[in-house]
Amino acid sequence: MKKVIIAFDGANFSEGAFDFARKMNELSPILLTGIFLPQINYSALWSYSSAAIGSGVVIPMLEEGDIATIEQHIERFKGLCQMHGIEHRVHQDFMDFALPELKQETRFADLLILASESFYEYLGVSEPNVFLKDAIHNSECPVLVVPELYNFPEKNILTYDGSESSVYAIKQFAYLFPEFKENKTVLLYAGPGDEIALPEEQNIEELCSRHFTDLTLFKLDVDPKKHFAVWSSEREGSIIVCGSFGRSSISMLFKKSFVSDVIRDHKLPVFIASR
Repeated sequence: MKKVIIAFDGANFSEGAFDFARKMNELSPILLTGIFLPQINYSALWSYSSAAIGSGVVIPMLEEGDIATIEQHIERFKGLCQMHGIEHRVHQDFMDFALPELKQETRFADLLILASESFYEYLGVSEPNVFLKDAIHNSECPVLVVPELYNFPEKNILTYDGSESSVYAIKQFAYLFPEFKENKTVLLYAGPGDEIALPEEQNIEELCSRHFTDLTLFKLDVDPKKHFAVWSSEREGSIIVCGSFGRSSISMLFKKSFVSDVIRDHKLPVFIASR
């Protein structure tokens, strides 16, 4: 049984994120922990910590209306979990809960689920990099970003750039979602220039073919910075797997269009794992 955290912001209950967790539970029972973050400026919350309390950092107080909304969402979460037979927990101390506490929770979890749209709305930005980059780097378990409207995965897109991070993400995905092993799976590589061969092609093929029974290796021949989001948007029913932002010239190919554009367009679930 996997332990999964699902984090909601104070003003939104993500049906898409919960639906993904529900379907996970149907495939294999999970323990689902609901965390309800206050409706405040998420972009600054990673900097809050117990050490910062003594340095004058003040976390905004919640209004009564916000508290009532969060309590309604908590009851909805409990009711849906009971309806669908999901073992669940709820953190009741949401008034003092900020993202450093969420980071601590992820240390003891297998997966963190976030909704893409709701966190955008209160960030007030069109690019997810600032929040998601912080979330990914601070989370101590893989992160799954889920749009509100999507098709549950019947296909896997494993992005690979030859880096340690991309291989780690593929392995974590395989370990966490063995139920997806029979999905049509594309190992997608986008190398610089005219480079055709995949780095360590034999090794990565041996690894992936052990976990995914219907595997295809594919070299993306277009500029991924410009066209990856379009390419992926045409593959409904897919889940995209990637590692954390890397520093190499190869991994940077995925940095903008992959993480920013795909998540911004709210079309496909994205699984991100960093170590």
